[in-house]
Amino acid sequence: MGAMEGLGRLFNVVPIAAGAAMSLKGAAGVTFICTGNDTFTITVSDVFGGSYATPGNIITKKITNTATNGTAAWVSATQSASNAVTIASGSVAFYVGGDSLPDGKAYVKVSAGGSGLVAAVVHDLVPRRKADNLAILGA
Repeated sequence: MGAMEGLGRLFNVVPIAAGAAMSLKGAAGVTFICTGNDTFTITVSDVFGGSYATPGNIITKKITNTATNGTAAWVSATQSASNAVTIASGSVAFYVGGDSLPDGKAYVKVSAGGSGLVAAVVHDLVPRRKADNLAILGA
């Protein structure tokens, strides 16, 4: 029996995630990876097509990188508690745990204020499945 690949066992991914709602049901949380001179704002809802609102000021830790191509190291940083992260260049990653969301809110999205790019890695999946059997995140 061969090893199970990471996609489905450890994580699911949304490569183009700016403004895309995704479910955290069946996952511990999501790491958003953002690039571009922009502000990235988190909103949450209790249903996929519902009204999205701020989860409160839940982001205090971020990890920045001066490059977007793997040629620089990630650096841990802190910020004042907020529901948004701003970068001037390079890239930033930040984690949103399902346990940090208000009760009943299982859908999360990050919107870019301008032309910033967002990718999302939903991780610590339960249950773990083959990639072909992953639940659709945006439904």
